[in-house]
Amino acid sequence: MIRQPNIVVFLASDLGYGDLGCYGNPSHRTPNIDRLAAKGIRFTDFHSNGSMCSPSRAALLTGRYQQRVGLEYVLNHHTRDYPAMSNDAYTLGHAFKKNGYAPGFFGDHHTGYLPENSPLKSGFDEFYGLCGGMDHHSHVTRWGKPNLWNGEKPIEEKGYVSDLIADHAIEFMQTHRDKPFCMHVADFLVHFPFQGPNDEPLFKQGVNNDSAEHKYGQSANPKETYREMVEAMDKNVGRILDRIRDLGIEDRTLFIFTTDHGGHHLVADNAPCRGAKGSFLEGGQRIPAIACWPGVLKPGKTEDAPLMLMDIFPTVLEACKLPKPNETSFDGASFWPRIVKGDPFPERTIFWRMGKLKAARRGKWKLLVDADGEHLYDLNADMGETKDRLSEEPAVAAGLREALKQWEADIPPAPKLLAKASGKNME
Repeated sequence: MIRQPNIVVFLASDLGYGDLGCYGNPSHRTPNIDRLAAKGIRFTDFHSNGSMCSPSRAALLTGRYQQRVGLEYVLNHHTRDYPAMSNDAYTLGHAFKKNGYAPGFFGDHHTGYLPENSPLKSGFDEFYGLCGGMDHHSHVTRWGKPNLWNGEKPIEEKGYVSDLIADHAIEFMQTHRDKPFCMHVADFLVHFPFQGPNDEPLFKQGVNNDSAEHKYGQSANPKETYREMVEAMDKNVGRILDRIRDLGIEDRTLFIFTTDHGGHHLVADNAPCRGAKGSFLEGGQRIPAIACWPGVLKPGKTEDAPLMLMDIFPTVLEACKLPKPNETSFDGASFWPRIVKGDPFPERTIFWRMGKLKAARRGKWKLLVDADGEHLYDLNADMGETKDRLSEEPAVAAGLREALKQWEADIPPAPKLLAKASGKNME
């Protein structure tokens, strides 16, 4: 009897393109993720759908542009009245559950604050984790609210949250070792506040810690603390990989590692890209990504096709030989034939939008629209986006501008964000 393969999608938070050893970082020790890359495929032109977390997470879970399921901006305390991910969105959890898999979600979902927005309402059988930012030790948000959940119930459990997420993910795999599972591990590392595994808790219940002097933590050396966080995340990736090996399921488990967007400008290494989290420059949305399946994917390869988080859902379906669901339509495309057989990946135009920030990419050309106007970059020659080619290539810019216009006509308009505290428009 041929067993269905398992799927593990590990999503880091706020990790920069150049933050890992296998992406050239000389200071961060990431032996487990580096080992994953050596045994699998390392992607060099992979992108998040947004440059903030909520939109990117929605795109990964649904295989669609996040605007189609109600998310354009990051959700936070000030936008609790802004719609969460649509309750009728068809997700990875729904599709794998329908096909006999055990679907589990461990970590930060951050696609809605209410119980009806829980991963348990999005097709997953189990959920342990958080919804948005919090103290890594006290598990309290910047606004003084407890934020650790088991299912739909808030809980208290001592420990560094990345360690706890890995503990519960490992327990889930052990429970379902004899049944195929689809597990999404959305680690909270390396998101601020910048706290290492041995630091003290900072945020307390009932206290507003959202000031600039508090929300990032109180480390005397934030970059050194950030290094500790990157290495703590790597340790937990290693714990999960080791348990997969010890359970004897390594040869039937596809493991995908990536992150939700580029790294924070205060601490992360997004080199050789310019920009950071919150920007549609490459540093805000070009991200590390690795796929590993021993015996199926050739080890030690790099892949340079321009891919996005929304491509993961259709890819893992094809990897498991599962049918495309009738309940949804994908904007993403499967890159499985590309990484298994080397087939050409279909050329397409891909898009980003967060309010007035926009971008469109086709082939090597990228049109960026930001507060300073339009810019055009040749990413093959200039990944750091240092030379604006707008005046030199007006026809290329016009084509991308028209494609962006047509795409915007096909998706819902950007919503108006109302600040709950002040009533001011936050767009």
